[in-house]
Amino acid sequence: MELRDYVRVLRQHWVLIVALTLLGVAAAAGYSILQTPQYSSSAKVFVSTSGGASVSELQQGNSFTQQRVKTYADLVSTPIVLLPVINELGLETTGERLAGQVSASAPLDTTLIQITATDNDPAAAAAIATAVSQSLTQVVSNIETTPSAASEESDASRQSPVRLTLVQHAAVPQSPISPNVPLNIALGALVGLALGVGIAVLRATLDTRIRNERDVELVTETPIIGGIVFDPKAKERPLIVHADPQSPRAESFRTLRTNLQYLEPGRGDRAFVVTSSIESEGKSTTAANLAIALADSGARVLLVDADLRRPKVDTYLGIEGAVGLTDLLIGKADLADVVQRWGRNHLYVLPAGRIPPNPSELLGSAQMVKVLEELKNTFDVVLFDAPPLLPVTDAAVLARSVGGAIIVVAAGRAHKQHLRGAIAALENVDAPISGVVLTMLPTKGPDAYGYGRYGYGYGYGYTSQPQEEAVRS
Repeated sequence: MELRDYVRVLRQHWVLIVALTLLGVAAAAGYSILQTPQYSSSAKVFVSTSGGASVSELQQGNSFTQQRVKTYADLVSTPIVLLPVINELGLETTGERLAGQVSASAPLDTTLIQITATDNDPAAAAAIATAVSQSLTQVVSNIETTPSAASEESDASRQSPVRLTLVQHAAVPQSPISPNVPLNIALGALVGLALGVGIAVLRATLDTRIRNERDVELVTETPIIGGIVFDPKAKERPLIVHADPQSPRAESFRTLRTNLQYLEPGRGDRAFVVTSSIESEGKSTTAANLAIALADSGARVLLVDADLRRPKVDTYLGIEGAVGLTDLLIGKADLADVVQRWGRNHLYVLPAGRIPPNPSELLGSAQMVKVLEELKNTFDVVLFDAPPLLPVTDAAVLARSVGGAIIVVAAGRAHKQHLRGAIAALENVDAPISGVVLTMLPTKGPDAYGYGRYGYGYGYGYTSQPQEEAVRS
């Protein structure tokens, strides 16, 4: 994925990202509210050695003290220090639990021990820190006391070379150390944001649907010759070029007409098969509206309903479809007998006729080749509305004879594997692909169709809501 793909993903899933970010903030705030505030208070103990008059003796004593400080700090969490504190303060706890509330640290190159106690009661935290410091000084004094050289039996002759002095009593804290509400909320927002972005990128990675021209370009190098914007009233007015010529969707077909006129300038005939990979991608309405747009430009156009399985052109144009292409192919009618003129311009329609039992064979027959030559010689442009490529082979067989196929791809409906399969079906029979037309494109949002490659912005004097197209053909 490129940078623009990530930007599109973020724009497309911004609601999800914002929702998860707010959810992370709410969860962090709730967690902070439910937590019991904890207070911390610290006391400091100074460690010194007695004796020594010369400089060397003082240096040795100082080195000795620094070495012992770490050991004394470790003694803070032992029962010999904590049990007297429990008795003195009358705490309803055990030595192990109290050890979890108390910690000691010795700053490097100093003879100070900082003893910290944590409790949900600020006064209790200060009392515990002071009591532990006092207990430690007594314990160390007892442990370090050694008999004198003159008398090993007399208690009065015992002395400790190390002395601990409580130099800073613990003060009652005024604010809790936890929960840290601003930090928790910030972390919650970051976690929610990361989760939202991750889910959005994952969904975009796993989503194989084609939504814009970028997705088509990742599948094929076939040129995109048009994009048909969405019309919320498409079901009510499928022939939008005729029903509402000023609408954005009608303008899309006129843009497609212009691109088609400049497509393959060296090609002698102008015959194209309009098909799609799967059903309900708008191929029939695309073929019909494109034929009307071409006829409006003055061309002599024939629209052929080559969908001999589910014909729809006669329904859209409101013509009689009982007699048509099948009768022409089996020799029961002449071209002049089955072609019907539609509208005020030079638009002619050849309905499908009766549904035959062998559509593929008819479309690939030698008679179809003869009929095709007659149609090319009679009309400026011939458009064939053919069935989808993946379910049946009719369109591929016909495209090989016609010499050009236009693949209609519905944005948000067709998947990349569908388009790959449609292209493979045409390539397998050496049928040339003239271009791709994107349909059902939204006019708003990250995949909006507008100021792009195929036309001007459609917000000029006309508005439309980006929804899923209602007409499926």
